[in-house]
Amino acid sequence: MTFLPQPCEPCEPCDPPGCAVLALPSEIDFCNASGLLPLITTAVEQRADGLRLLVLDLSATRFMDSQGVRLIAAVRRRLPDRTLLRVVAAPRGVPSRVLELSGLRRDVPVHDDLADALRP
Repeated sequence: MTFLPQPCEPCEPCDPPGCAVLALPSEIDFCNASGLLPLITTAVEQRADGLRLLVLDLSATRFMDSQGVRLIAAVRRRLPDRTLLRVVAAPRGVPSRVLELSGLRRDVPVHDDLADALRP
């Protein structure tokens, strides 16, 4: 299955000025993680002039392994200094637990829902 991260439509309230929200697929693993990075990078570059916040929405992601952790870490390293990264993950979901066990939660804020992640 091919996945393209989709930013929220500009008219939706989840995409305020200076913010990009990318919904990630239901599974992130060895099969698709390497292909997601260039797609996310392209989305960031398209908004580079005014992007202050990038939110990776894992709320629909049911499975994620260490490749998902590596993906998020790589995105974080590639973001401009002025751009914050936040992640949305269901509190009892696999991605949230993987982020906790990997220690990435210490470096990247993980929120329970999109509204919380978009708060200043």
